Amino acid sequence: MRVLLVEDDVILGDAVVATLRSGGYAVDWVTDGGAADVSLRSEEFDLVLLDLGLPKLPGMSVLRSLRDRRTKVPVLILTAQGSVQDRVAGLDAGADDYLAKPFELAELEARVRALIRRSHGGDSNCLRCGALEYDVAARKATLAGQPAEFSARELSVLELLMLHAGKLVHKEQMVEHLYGWGEEVGTNAIEVYVHRLRKKLEPAGVNILTVRGLGYWLEKPKGE
Repeated sequence: MRVLLVEDDVILGDAVVATLRSGGYAVDWVTDGGAADVSLRSEEFDLVLLDLGLPKLPGMSVLRSLRDRRTKVPVLILTAQGSVQDRVAGLDAGADDYLAKPFELAELEARVRALIRRSHGGDSNCLRCGALEYDVAARKATLAGQPAEFSARELSVLELLMLHAGKLVHKEQMVEHLYGWGEEVGTNAIEVYVHRLRKKLEPAGVNILTVRGLGYWLEKPKGE
């Protein structure tokens, strides 16, 4: 999943980026509101972490502009402006959640997981597809009740496919959501990860279908 961090505090930004990347997220980081607005107009993200006290363009203006374009990406506000009035103003402007500084990084991770899960229509940390179960919070998968071993990147691809189970996920969409700026990765890399996943999943009856020239489809068993 791809996250845009908008934060001008370098120490905090470094900590958030390191924490989320270690959790398997692709994180892009900008330090002013103008750069955030440009990024959000030109690229897709699964979540925005938005500070309000930003140079060049206030965070609230970035948020209002985003919602005026009817963009539904979830937004978590991170700010030292923690009064009730500030929270109400942010939520009314279109934010999905609010975390006052200082905060624990573990809580931030939990809120990130919850917002991404809800944005994809999930109400549980556990995603299921036949014999495959994936715990979003723990980033662990089981096949037929037994622990399954996947690399961090394989888990990221698997998570995206499971969040869209039964639907086509385009290769370009996968690259867009799984890799951040500066990562030179093409669709060939996605093919490699999908091939590895197939070898591990197919013995348990979990199938990833290829739609030639377009992308991949995690087949949902009948009745799910």
